[in-house]
Amino acid sequence: MTVLARRPVGVVAQAATPAAAVTRRPVEGSVHSWDLSTGVDGPGSRFVTFLSGCPLTCLYCHNPDTWRMRDGRRTSADDVIAEARKYTRFIAAAGGGATVSGGEPLLQPVFTGELLHRMKHELGLHTALDTSGFLGVRATDALLRDVDLVLLDIKSWDRDTYQKVTGRPLRPTLDFAHRLADLGQDVWVRFVLVPGLTDDPANVEGVAAFAASLGNVSRVDVLPFHKLGEAKWQALGAPFTLHDTPSPTPDELATARAVFTAHGLHAV
Repeated sequence: MTVLARRPVGVVAQAATPAAAVTRRPVEGSVHSWDLSTGVDGPGSRFVTFLSGCPLTCLYCHNPDTWRMRDGRRTSADDVIAEARKYTRFIAAAGGGATVSGGEPLLQPVFTGELLHRMKHELGLHTALDTSGFLGVRATDALLRDVDLVLLDIKSWDRDTYQKVTGRPLRPTLDFAHRLADLGQDVWVRFVLVPGLTDDPANVEGVAAFAASLGNVSRVDVLPFHKLGEAKWQALGAPFTLHDTPSPTPDELATARAVFTAHGLHAV
């Protein structure tokens, strides 16, 4: 197994949150939707804001309608916070919080930072950032201070497979993972098991070894590939190239999870 060398990551200077105090105008972003979820987007029941825009084009994406920022609804942070406020008592009782997801939330770092800051300090919620890490350089240290948990998608360890799955290189995600480790940031790694694509034993082993080396990964979600988003691809007139790919069997998922467990990680 080849271990990629670490490289220093420069952080792009951006407006610190709360952004409204800096910009002197209402902070707005492109929002696809928001929803309440349980056990999927972080611990407990959570208010999840899905932002529009993503630099990746994952072959198995179940929300390709979030890829283009212009397809989202221009929404103020005030409106999102007002909606989340309706559920804070329920969320607190359920031991949950708020998650900013996408798309890729770091495509809109100022808006994302504003939401996380206000969710944490104004509403008192546990906060999570759901990201591929590809744009991790856009996350300022100030933004990350308002994040209690990062849900980090590592699509593949093999670089060629990663490029095939996402259309982008792997390196920025690994750099961001190292930076999160240096900061002591709590991380859940997410890995989608796709038969014939990401399930090669060496690939699973590579992701597991890398996650274990970081020292700050408290959980790994080994997620089964599914085709629930295929209708969205069809609606967009885009070919869903994994149409004939089966979902992994329970035994295949258990085998993959065992690899992560063998490295001392909590895999579910």
